[in-house]
Amino acid sequence: MKLSAVLLLCCVFVHGDDLIVAAASDLAPLAPKLQQACKEKIRFTFASSGSLQQQIENGAPFDVYLSASEKYVDDLGDLVSDKRVYAIGRIALWSPNGSVTSLADLKKTTVIHLAIPNPQHAPYGVAAREALESQGLWKDVEPKIVYGENVRQALQFAESGNVEAVITSWTLLIGKGMLLPAEWHSPILQTAAVVRASKQSEAARRFVKFLLSPETQKILKEGGLWSFKASPGHI
Repeated sequence: MKLSAVLLLCCVFVHGDDLIVAAASDLAPLAPKLQQACKEKIRFTFASSGSLQQQIENGAPFDVYLSASEKYVDDLGDLVSDKRVYAIGRIALWSPNGSVTSLADLKKTTVIHLAIPNPQHAPYGVAAREALESQGLWKDVEPKIVYGENVRQALQFAESGNVEAVITSWTLLIGKGMLLPAEWHSPILQTAAVVRASKQSEAARRFVKFLLSPETQKILKEGGLWSFKASPGHI
């Protein structure tokens, strides 16, 4: 196990009374309001969905898993239960200096680097790649791409001036980025599940139900997520 993973597990054990929620990084801006609204005492650990999935497979003592992809939850099989798709994510484009106002602008020679989350373990990176492919831009833009480990690191590359533009979660760019059409990529299904090994399974189930409540859905919508009307196949 890597040192970073060991340190993470140590931090989790220190706060044993909290409900530990392993959440995709797009939820980071919403965490304070969710913690305030929830009756449970919760502590978030943020990383890419794929990274969190691997940690759960390796026995990380999380109580709830909030993935930005339904697939990562399904791939955990019996390690999780009580799966719920609770929201839909969106991606957005942002240029720190305002020179990029459309995906087509990414072909400009003045755009040397474009940051996106790594599609290998970040669902928002998959959506970014699909959006570029849908507009016939992937081959032109691929040599410029810098991959962030998650949505937040991709944004940090842009905020630090290391890239000219970024495509990342709308939850991180709301108010300053340009929302891209949902039709350009597969739906980003934000999915919650209870980790079966949790020692606080009842509280974990209550938290998953909390995500589906009208009050919480309002918080998620204000933070940049779309509501999801569950179908029988997602319950």
